[in-house]
Amino acid sequence: MPSERGRGDPARTRASARASRRGPPSLGSASLRGRSAALPRVARSKLLSRAGARAVVRAAQRRGERVVFTNGCFDLLHVGHIRCLEAARRLGDRLVVGVNSDASVRRLKGQGRPVVPAGRRAEVLAALACVDWVVIFGETTPLALIRSLRPAVLAKGGDWTLDTIVGRMDVEGWGGRVRRLPELPGAHTTRLLARIRERR
Repeated sequence: MPSERGRGDPARTRASARASRRGPPSLGSASLRGRSAALPRVARSKLLSRAGARAVVRAAQRRGERVVFTNGCFDLLHVGHIRCLEAARRLGDRLVVGVNSDASVRRLKGQGRPVVPAGRRAEVLAALACVDWVVIFGETTPLALIRSLRPAVLAKGGDWTLDTIVGRMDVEGWGGRVRRLPELPGAHTTRLLARIRERR
């Protein structure tokens, strides 16, 4: 004759069966909100028009945040870019990155460039944690964008001398600072492309 322990409690068995049919307990709305808040921002949400960038920068400045600006083609993102961007972000509270449009890159680099279209270059940059906002500009230089945003800090790669950094006079004129970022030797998009072509 089976023991009472072996037969089990019929009431408990029925409750267990009902729980199995219902499936796992659902998360409450508060728990879901907490999980959503922990998720990183979607990269595309950081891509802004010039007017949109100006608006968010002004709002940040009203909050007393120091806005840093840097720019480049960023055709093939490499470790030199990453380190420069991280160094730029440490100079302030927010980092805005200006990205040359495809036409702008062709004027600067020649035919065959860019390898990656502007929208994709911008989205890859926006996915970086150190970058707050990304703006594509069509001019050969970012001077008009710099004048529109009026950043507190203008940062540029160490391969640029202070005298050749576009926007330096303007930024220093409204009391901002201009900083050269550390350069990683050998990390250049042009050299990477040359190596790729050599291996074909």
